[in-house]
Amino acid sequence: MKVIQVQLPQKFNEIEIHTFADEHIGDAQSDVKRIKERIAYVKEHPNAVCILNGDIIDYASRSSIGDIETRSLNIMDQLEKATELFQEISDRIICITSGNHEFRSYKKEGIDFAKIFANAIGCSDYYSPASAVLFIKFGKGKSPSRENNSTLVSIFVNHGSGGGRKEGAKAIRLADMASIVDTDIYIHSHTHLPMIMKQGYYRTNFNAQTITFVDKLFVNTAANLSYGGYGEAQEFKPASMDTPVIYVQAKPSKKFWAKL
Repeated sequence: MKVIQVQLPQKFNEIEIHTFADEHIGDAQSDVKRIKERIAYVKEHPNAVCILNGDIIDYASRSSIGDIETRSLNIMDQLEKATELFQEISDRIICITSGNHEFRSYKKEGIDFAKIFANAIGCSDYYSPASAVLFIKFGKGKSPSRENNSTLVSIFVNHGSGGGRKEGAKAIRLADMASIVDTDIYIHSHTHLPMIMKQGYYRTNFNAQTITFVDKLFVNTAANLSYGGYGEAQEFKPASMDTPVIYVQAKPSKKFWAKL
């Protein structure tokens, strides 16, 4: 589990976090126009940052799930296209993880396409081959406090794995992230079901010997795939392509929420 520290410009009191995941660039059903529109939005809004949470490309082989006969781009062209698209907002990327599609190439050939992609756009420091915990700091100072006027928000990011067609099973996978690490926000992808939920939690401070009630935000992201291809053939339900956007506010008090 990689720890990534993100220091925001002092002028920012609120940010938007846009997650790009399950874009499946190269799949015939991948909506590249939609990706470009979302990238343009991030580029035009100074307080927008983004997380790339796996399956950016659509690596498939004859022995894996997927259809290599109908894909629109081969694997090298997928990598080049992804690099071309996300190079424009490389300065806004705060995390890149590997998904099951990128992991296939690593498992078969030892080639980590997600790492190659991260290096190509100059974001190697923000790359994790699995999960990552992000500490996003607003304001100045070595540690968050009222005195130095800084705020810290933590996020656990993981692409996810496994199957399960029912909405309940997908919600359980998302909620189970909290059993791994204690953070403010959890971001899960892979299951292609956009979902937002909150849970209450008592956070323990061992040094002060106190407990504090906090909210935890759970977000599951959508897939950028129109209906058809493998999903249609296997009788999966059509899925919404609207992915949640996370909003984080530092002052006057720390708040975070998500909207579709």
